[in-house]
Amino acid sequence: MTMTYIDKTPRTRQSRRRIARLTMDLWLPLAAVALTVAIAAVRPQLLDPGNIAAVLKSFSVMAVMVLGLTWVIAAGKIDVSFMQVAALANMICAFALAHGWGWGASICASIAAGLLVGLVNGWLVAAMRLPALIVTISTAGICASIAAALGKGTVIRIAEPGPFAPLLRPVLGGTVPPVVFVVLILAALAWYVQERLTMGRYIYALAQNEAAVRTVGVPVVGLTVLLFAVSGVCAAMAGVLLAEHLASGQPMIGGPYLINGLTVVLLGGMMVRVGKPNILGTLTATLFLGVLFSGAALLGLPDYQRQIIQGALLVLGLIVATLAARHHGAKEHHDGA
Repeated sequence: MTMTYIDKTPRTRQSRRRIARLTMDLWLPLAAVALTVAIAAVRPQLLDPGNIAAVLKSFSVMAVMVLGLTWVIAAGKIDVSFMQVAALANMICAFALAHGWGWGASICASIAAGLLVGLVNGWLVAAMRLPALIVTISTAGICASIAAALGKGTVIRIAEPGPFAPLLRPVLGGTVPPVVFVVLILAALAWYVQERLTMGRYIYALAQNEAAVRTVGVPVVGLTVLLFAVSGVCAAMAGVLLAEHLASGQPMIGGPYLINGLTVVLLGGMMVRVGKPNILGTLTATLFLGVLFSGAALLGLPDYQRQIIQGALLVLGLIVATLAARHHGAKEHHDGA
């Protein structure tokens, strides 16, 4: 009698890989849910319609602001001017309205300013080969100075609501502002480009080996300029939303968004594509951070404790991104050998 032995090891390994992959994809959404449940158990006000609407408005502004930044960092670059571009667009919108331009012209001027800053950033980084960090620190300073000059260091009030006002009024029982759906549509388009089109593969490839991408004929300069331009436009759109939401232009509004933006992009890079910033990860991390900040306020945590938590999350994202890049480089070296 012949005994047949079936090796189940490959199947077991495959199942483990699937579980590990699923865990990596879902850990941040699950963490957001767990955080919400834990805080709501202590402070039920977290789930009040007004608080949910406030969290979702904050989520929408931040998500729009960092959609383009996600692409820039996924390509191995950095843009630390995005928050001051938003502040500049915010002030341009308010300044133009105060001088009788009307909402349409004011919005166009604001977005044009963001596009111009993005094009300048991209050209200096890609064509002039200047360090992205130094370039965007410089343009951030210029944007902040112009924003302050427009209002002479003070807030510019906006008297009349604009076309985005209905998008910020909560519906569905006063919990969901319609702007959330607009943001999700924009994010879906950005996700499709990054994950399904050739351009997305080039974005990821730039972070790994720019020289190789250039060798195969990809217009690296044009692509890099485009990425920074998209980042500038997204930041400017967020600035316009802030002008509508706050009914004012505030020159100092950009400061807090620097750490917040970098945190959500790098933290989001810890799911789906580990070590690679991606749209789904950024959206999830933005919502996670929104719940965390709202819960911290309800729990009465002082600002310094919140900043410690946020700083730890940022460092964690940087560590994962660095380790993933080293692992990828070591794998390429092994494959080449």
